[in-house]
Amino acid sequence: MTERTLVDGVPCDTLSVLDRGLGYGDGLFETVRVVGDHAPLWSGHMARLAEGSRRLAMPVPAPDVLWREVLAVTAGMTEAVVRITVTRGIGPRGYAPPPAPAPARIVAAFPMPTADPRLVAEGLRLRVCDLRLAAQPALAGLKHLNRLEQVLARAEWNDPSIHEGLLLDAEDRVVCATMANVFVVIGGTVVTPSLARCGVAGVARAEVLAAWPEVQVRDLAREALRSAQEVFLTSSVRGILPVQAVGDKVFAPGPMARALQRHWRALGFPLELA
Repeated sequence: MTERTLVDGVPCDTLSVLDRGLGYGDGLFETVRVVGDHAPLWSGHMARLAEGSRRLAMPVPAPDVLWREVLAVTAGMTEAVVRITVTRGIGPRGYAPPPAPAPARIVAAFPMPTADPRLVAEGLRLRVCDLRLAAQPALAGLKHLNRLEQVLARAEWNDPSIHEGLLLDAEDRVVCATMANVFVVIGGTVVTPSLARCGVAGVARAEVLAAWPEVQVRDLAREALRSAQEVFLTSSVRGILPVQAVGDKVFAPGPMARALQRHWRALGFPLELA
């Protein structure tokens, strides 16, 4: 799909085998939902990319450069998912970062997956993954290129009735789903797990925290799900998705998920409710 992929601004779908993104996972990425010529969460994606740049000490392209390339690869598409990948570029063999890196950037557009309105209305079924996320505060929250934990977790099931996997840490604390962040309502209080040790701080999660500052960010034990009145997931691509079951524990879509779905639509995202 060269015509929908730009590498350093040029139509291309190849990268040097010496690139540090390939050799070491040395880079960052953003997955952006684009509606027409608008990306409602663009500022959040750029803020997270800038934070990743700061923490990895790796330069990234300016947002206006990336946006021009996003518009180029999505031209003529009503809706698209754009992946922006930035690596530290080519460097000498060895872990030591090059003193003057020349980052590589890849901007690729894909058709927006067809949404199942029943999942938006009725919710997803989740399983608890066997894999436990490792604690690494230096990388916690970042959307870096090493996603092997998520790959292994997603390989644990192929049952089409299971839509997502819930990821815990070594202390059995809830962290996130394989491709989304988790929110729960317990005793009327909305809680989302702390991501100080591991997990990805999603852009949709950040939007919820900004819109509802009363949400508590704290450690969340797995057992706490048993007393939750509501569970839902947030994803910058898939939106706000209620959870109907985690294992054998059943939930019903609740008022907080419905309020956030309305907020999602107000941001400019299409959302069908059955």
